[in-house]
Amino acid sequence: MSNTIALTGIDYLKKSYIGGQWVDGQSGRVFQNQDPYEGTTLAEIPLANQTQIKLAFEEARTAQKKWAKTTPEERREVLTKALNYLQEHKDEIIQLIVCETGGTYLKAEIEFSFGIGDINEAIKMVDEIYKPKEYSSITPNKVNRVYRLPLGVITSITPYNFPFNMATRTIFPAIALGNSVVHKPSIQVGMVGGQIFAKAFEAAGLPEGVFNSILTDSKEGGDEFFTNPNTSFVSFTGSTAVGEHIEKVTAGSFIPKALELGGNNPLVILGDANVDYAVDMAIFGKFMHNGQICAITNRIIIHEDLYDQFVSKYVERVKGLAVGDPKDPATVIGPVINEKQANKIMSIVDEAKADGIKLAVEGGRNGNVISPFVFIDVANDSKLARTEIFGPVAMVIRAKDDDDAIKLANDIEFGLSSAIITSDLQRGERLALEIESGTSHVNDIPAVLESNVPFGGVKKSGTGRFGTDWIIEEFTTTKWVSVQKEAMQYPF
Repeated sequence: MSNTIALTGIDYLKKSYIGGQWVDGQSGRVFQNQDPYEGTTLAEIPLANQTQIKLAFEEARTAQKKWAKTTPEERREVLTKALNYLQEHKDEIIQLIVCETGGTYLKAEIEFSFGIGDINEAIKMVDEIYKPKEYSSITPNKVNRVYRLPLGVITSITPYNFPFNMATRTIFPAIALGNSVVHKPSIQVGMVGGQIFAKAFEAAGLPEGVFNSILTDSKEGGDEFFTNPNTSFVSFTGSTAVGEHIEKVTAGSFIPKALELGGNNPLVILGDANVDYAVDMAIFGKFMHNGQICAITNRIIIHEDLYDQFVSKYVERVKGLAVGDPKDPATVIGPVINEKQANKIMSIVDEAKADGIKLAVEGGRNGNVISPFVFIDVANDSKLARTEIFGPVAMVIRAKDDDDAIKLANDIEFGLSSAIITSDLQRGERLALEIESGTSHVNDIPAVLESNVPFGGVKKSGTGRFGTDWIIEEFTTTKWVSVQKEAMQYPF
């Protein structure tokens, strides 16, 4: 299939969108946006410089003051038009996700549907600001009202793995709640992760400056996205190392943040689990999008009574997974995002092999495509088990019993997501509460997303929560207004 994207006027996808204008980056550096499988260039993107980033924040601050005063009907109309634009261009966006991220068509369909779900939830939020809630008062004839007000300028920074969906869950709620946005998608997926939304908002008539999307990299941007004086909130999805850096450079600033960081997510298979179902969960829950998902299964922890049976069936299934071109609908395992990431994954594999960890399936590499590896009898305290792999490398860990399985699941510095496979649903739910993670799923995979429930991590997996009620809390500020209906007599 050709890499030609059918979206009209694709040249705009190469430009940054600042203050309602499509502009070339002024850094003098050009990023080669490449198809991860074919290695062909999709676009040559001039990177924006720091002066342009600062301008975007200034434009956003000015525009937000007016946007905050719009009616719910006005915000709903713009967001609905943007949603319609994206749905009308679904086929082209799906193709762009496949070409730019290297994901399969299944992955692209899932990502697009998640994003549309986020937008539909965001549209419901337009009524949440300036709608007072009354509270009783101990003072006679006083009325207490508490309002939610727009927070200001939201900084949005998203990664390369699910760029469409990771953007919708921040951008659209922020704008629905009367905020403006300065967005920086990962430059590797900047078109589908950022500029497609700019085009949608432009078509929808969003006022200039309310949404800005910057095509740049960390060399040009530095810490500007985190420390710009006009930002009111930092929404970041990415690595724990960068999250720790954000915490350091914003220390003392009192800027609120939502940081969704790394994960080392356990799939815990209890002794009463259905082995065939557990294999299904472990296959899809590990190899969806080649393992490049923050909430993907990283460690498969299984009761020793089921261990050998599970490993035998799991290995056979892994060997049968179709590997290759993501544009082939039959493909399950396509390329990872780039050569650097492929090198990193293979170095993890090589080190694990050097450490003597047993291989049940030995994959291989062809360019950026890595066929699956499966390590078994992995010690939970090994370097392999402590590493977030972000690739098609599975590891299986033996637990002495169910209690030991939960202990092993918690013996890690991360806590993003988790899952338990069991035949006893009540016990599974009780044990799910014992796992130290932001989300936990019984008889499903760790990588579950829904727009109306909270998503986020504990420990080194981050702070803050996405999801309807929680993002409303994050992206607004509360204000108490009291009205004294009758004159009071003061003691002096």
